[in-house]
Amino acid sequence: MSDLTPTVVAKLLRERRTVHEFTPDPVESSLIADAIELARWAPNHHRTEPWHFYVLDYNTGMRLAALNGEIVAAAKGEKIAAVKRKRWSEMPGWLVVSCVKSDEEIRAREDYAACACAIQNMSLYLWEQGVGMKWTTGEVTRNPGFFNIVGMDFEHEYVVGLLWYGYPALVPTQHRKAPEEILSYVTSKSEQNA
Repeated sequence: MSDLTPTVVAKLLRERRTVHEFTPDPVESSLIADAIELARWAPNHHRTEPWHFYVLDYNTGMRLAALNGEIVAAAKGEKIAAVKRKRWSEMPGWLVVSCVKSDEEIRAREDYAACACAIQNMSLYLWEQGVGMKWTTGEVTRNPGFFNIVGMDFEHEYVVGLLWYGYPALVPTQHRKAPEEILSYVTSKSEQNA
């Protein structure tokens, strides 16, 4: 079926990190295309395939950085906005993942979950290739101006994530709760009385 062993998959799952600092080196467009191809194989109830991927060029990213700067300046002041603009201008790669809107509550939740799984597929593949990613969902991603800049349809889709990607300059360390803190075994009463 595959040349991946459970050990390789487990290692990849444990070692992947959200990257906050990137080198300026560009990521090959073929790697991003491969990641999107793999993203579409995410679990997806009724195979609605609700996702759409927007790979942004640098200038489009800078327009989003400027819009975000305006939003931050209005809420927190120009000094903080300038810091955000500088930070965003240093991102080597930009990608937006959207989801089709649905009036059906259950489908909407399932479609969002599918998009999240698609992003995880991308993230794991890129990590295997030495590329890190940061997934953000700040206020700017809900602003109509964001949709205009990217060329998205505000009425029919919403942003699941703005993804920055690149080669990691620094890989952060992390920890997780121990399994016994998050795991419960549930048995039915009939099995308990048997």
